[in-house]
Amino acid sequence: MSLYGRIYGGKVFEFAEVDGDISTMYHPSFVWVCLDGVEPAPSVGWGAVEVDGHWLFSPSGSPVISPEQQAELVAAERFTREATGVTVNGLAIETTRDSQALIASTGLAAIYDPDYRCNFKTATGFVEIGAEQIAAIAKAVRAHVQACFDRELVLLRAIETGEFTDEMLLEGWPNSAPPESAELQ
Repeated sequence: MSLYGRIYGGKVFEFAEVDGDISTMYHPSFVWVCLDGVEPAPSVGWGAVEVDGHWLFSPSGSPVISPEQQAELVAAERFTREATGVTVNGLAIETTRDSQALIASTGLAAIYDPDYRCNFKTATGFVEIGAEQIAAIAKAVRAHVQACFDRELVLLRAIETGEFTDEMLLEGWPNSAPPESAELQ
């Protein structure tokens, strides 16, 4: 015997326990899903959505989120975390996309001219820094941004394997503490 749930209007409507092919026992317009091995077992009224041939269930009142929607949430969280900034030798450095681009171009100038100096705007105001300091800032920003993308990849893999939980979305992201190698000289 297998337990089946009939899906109607995006919800679990009723159950049937049968031997054999349930699709031959009811009108073909009925959508029956085998619930054998589904944990937690859904109840009548639970939401149901089919994604790539697999059914996802959620308690009544909770949204059913597809893996694609979970991936979008993860990407949005990564984008937010990416822009949280870093601290390098006491300097608060912005890590927005615009700041990343400016820091990269400043870093390139420092590579071409080891004597390069500039007035650099931090989150708290201007400081004059040299090529070595610029390189340390660029390294710290790049490490922070890469750590955000690395965390996103871990979460996407968890979504793919069905191991993702809502709590994971807020855990494991890099903080704004500088890597030890990012100290200004």
